[in-house]
Amino acid sequence: MTNTTSTVSLILAVLLLTYLGMGILYALYTPAWQVPDEPAHYNYVRHLAETGCFPVLQMGDYPHEYLEEIKARRFPPDLSIAPIRYEFHQPPLYYLLAVPVFWLSGGRPLPLRLLSVALGGVLLLVAYRVVRTIFPRRSALALGATAFVAFVPMHLAMTAGVENDTLAELLLAIVALLSVLHVAEGSEGRRGTWRRLALLGIVLGLVLVTKTTAYAAVPVTLVAVVWEWRIAYHASRITRHASRPEGWRSLGWRLLATFGPALGIALPWYVRNGVVYGWSDVTGLRWHDAVVVGQPRTAEWIARYGWGDFLRRFADFSFKSFWGVFGWMGVFLDSRIYLALGLLSAVVAVGFLALVARRGWSRAGRDAREKRGLKELRETGGNPGERGGTWRQLVLLGVWVGWTALQYLAYNVTFVQHQGRYLFPALMPIGLAFALGWREALRPRMSRWLAVLLGFLVLALAVVGLVTGDWPMWSLVFSAAGALGLFIRPWLPRRLDSLLFALPFIGLAVLDLVSLFVFIVPKLS
Repeated sequence: MTNTTSTVSLILAVLLLTYLGMGILYALYTPAWQVPDEPAHYNYVRHLAETGCFPVLQMGDYPHEYLEEIKARRFPPDLSIAPIRYEFHQPPLYYLLAVPVFWLSGGRPLPLRLLSVALGGVLLLVAYRVVRTIFPRRSALALGATAFVAFVPMHLAMTAGVENDTLAELLLAIVALLSVLHVAEGSEGRRGTWRRLALLGIVLGLVLVTKTTAYAAVPVTLVAVVWEWRIAYHASRITRHASRPEGWRSLGWRLLATFGPALGIALPWYVRNGVVYGWSDVTGLRWHDAVVVGQPRTAEWIARYGWGDFLRRFADFSFKSFWGVFGWMGVFLDSRIYLALGLLSAVVAVGFLALVARRGWSRAGRDAREKRGLKELRETGGNPGERGGTWRQLVLLGVWVGWTALQYLAYNVTFVQHQGRYLFPALMPIGLAFALGWREALRPRMSRWLAVLLGFLVLALAVVGLVTGDWPMWSLVFSAAGALGLFIRPWLPRRLDSLLFALPFIGLAVLDLVSLFVFIVPKLS
């Protein structure tokens, strides 16, 4: 056990150091201001550092034509970034943390970029802890999910810029960690319960004053609090050992203990925004939407190009920009790389769906397990929080992903913002799903089925080539290679299992270097 623990710790340390090294390389070599929105975030920090006052977003802070010109000319020294101020509506926490770095560095962007890299390192540790909390005996899953967060090229590029996204992701991950711990531990004691709730509320409040894209923390927290109360409520009824019943009043106190501190932290900022932007716009988002004149609007796009083009572009750009479209959505990877990533994603998705079906994570299966657990509780007087914890925690992650996806869709209802990076607040649970799906795809029986599916795909592509005369060569090559690899998987030695599981994550780390030195630096310098 000690050797296993030491090995896992060593791999985690190597993973973290590799990420930090990659992040420093991206911060050093990515040309100035070529991370999306970086000039606007930097100007917020500079304004706060030089004036001591929070900025106010005004008309003209999104100079569309000037922004297009400076992007097209790759931010030359003779064009100032000072007019780019459209992030002035953002909540203040990241910028307050960045101001001392600005002062100590004399306003140089590189130290601010390195601050984001450091926050990303802490994010990896929290992500690992979240997965180990849910799957305490599955260290490979935790390492895989953590590696996914570390090495998705677009995410690495974003964490090496001056931006508030990484801090928001970190705080959201801490909220998720506290939430999964809360529903797992049940109500082992009143003092412990209220302590967890207060801490959860404080971190939630910090999320509220960091970035609205991390507001998935609110429904995750709400579900966790209600669920733990429900566990305690059933415990008080079933075991009959509770000092007092956990009724509706107890739920009210739980919600107050959690959301009271959160609102206390965020309320001053909301009041300030209410005075500045109007009481119906305490986040400043409506005013921001009015200021960004010139940004493509969804209704106008559909009226001009039609629904078909909009949906096709949405799917294509969302997928590609999730993995890597660098600069200001202008530097794409080679199409063969996207093809390989698409095939890998399809294999992993099928594996994940097969896992869900195989493990019976259906409503009926959950109800059956719950009934068996309650029956045992009546006989033993145990704690309901000790049973069914894993699926409850996974539901919390589902809420996390679902809310983030809804925010992304809602944003695209108004603006044409087909940028997969807006899903990064939920990258940790997405990474866990990726690790689960890939592990399932490597199961010998599943790998044979996947090989058959890919074989049919190869046959279909060959038919298309024969009929049209236009042979999709790289699709044929990648599909055939995948089919062959999955077909021979059952006959490979068991000692190679860990290496096979690690292959896509190692591949992402290699792709990070390729993305930086083959695409970003040559095309943006």
